[in-house]
Amino acid sequence: MMKTYAFAVVGALGNVGTEMRGILEKSDLPIEKLVLMDVAGNAGKKVSWRDQEHTVVESKPEAFSGLDIAIMSAGAEASLQLSPEAVKRGCVVIDNSSAFRMAPEHPLVVPEVNADALADHQGIIANPNCSTIQMLVALKPIHDKFRVKRVVVSTYQAVSGSGQGGVDELLKQTLACTKGEKMQSSVYPHQIAFNVLPHIDTFQENGYSGEEMKMINETAKILDPNIRITSTTVRVPVATGHSESLNIETEKPFEVDQIKKLMAESPGIVLEDEPDKNIYPLAVKTAGKDAVYVGRIRRDFSTENAINMWCVSDNLRKGAALNTVQIARELINRDLVRVE
Repeated sequence: MMKTYAFAVVGALGNVGTEMRGILEKSDLPIEKLVLMDVAGNAGKKVSWRDQEHTVVESKPEAFSGLDIAIMSAGAEASLQLSPEAVKRGCVVIDNSSAFRMAPEHPLVVPEVNADALADHQGIIANPNCSTIQMLVALKPIHDKFRVKRVVVSTYQAVSGSGQGGVDELLKQTLACTKGEKMQSSVYPHQIAFNVLPHIDTFQENGYSGEEMKMINETAKILDPNIRITSTTVRVPVATGHSESLNIETEKPFEVDQIKKLMAESPGIVLEDEPDKNIYPLAVKTAGKDAVYVGRIRRDFSTENAINMWCVSDNLRKGAALNTVQIARELINRDLVRVE
């Protein structure tokens, strides 16, 4: 008989939590029981899942008793408080916040890249930043075959990365603009409609934003600390789907067709690269999809062994919810759903 598991989704009514519920609902994971948790104000709300009505409960330590896996998307502060309590009760936590990403004792995992790191999770696995995940899915096969030396990444990130408030602000500002009314900004420091903001997260003393440093530091932890990487992260007026321009320099020489073939054959990647037919990855077409889409692959003639590519993925799915569910699947497949 197949072993079954008791799951929880924490932050179940948020944007990412909602995606998690939807992905779990359609998955074939052996889920015997699902507990939906959220803030006290949402406790008691009813949610339909697999044709059954589930009542949301408050996220508190005792709610984790008897659970096997908790997928958390409740923010770093809540995760720092709740995750150790869940582990004490024998529950393995997959955390979508920044709380444990750089903690050396907990793995930071993209299943297509470093699933083997799950072997020593000590009860908590961190889900990387959305922009890091899609970049590393594309970089991993190139690194394995040609050894990546340096990456210059510029991102074009959707407002849903800021939560539902970012989406609402973009829609309200767009509507106000069409009516000739003044646009109000509260989520972002400047107007986001018909604009781009080179500002995601807070700025650090070194001049980089928090988002930029996440991409740099997480790449070192997940893929290879020897890769030199620099990042510019930008918010754009797109609802869903992060886009990235990647300039990748390798140690070994390659042919462009070899890179395209690698991308076409690698797990989690869809190659869309026929620019003469206007075929290349688009945020509007990747929304709601699971894969990382790559295209516009071309040689960088300005230096040796370098290539440019365009990389797009749904930031709420592969960039967050889907990656956590894939981690859960790996834990189950590898028989690692235990706290030691």
